[in-house]
Amino acid sequence: MGDTGTFVSAFTVLCGARTDLPDRHTCCVFWLNIAAALIQVLTAIVMVGWIMSIFWGMDMVILAISQGYKEQGIPQQL
Repeated sequence: MGDTGTFVSAFTVLCGARTDLPDRHTCCVFWLNIAAALIQVLTAIVMVGWIMSIFWGMDMVILAISQGYKEQGIPQQL
């Protein structure tokens, strides 16, 4: 959804919205926002997969630690 917001913000620049780049021309800021939105769309699938792999890795570590506690008879305090 962030890419949609970036895409919409590109058009608000054309309508006179203030930007953090006052020294840039309006068309330049517009195309920078369009480029950012396209990059977000193109990398959304990759980033979702990457973030999911991080969470899966965290889950595996947590499960391995909790299994180690069970095998040793240590009360689990996670």
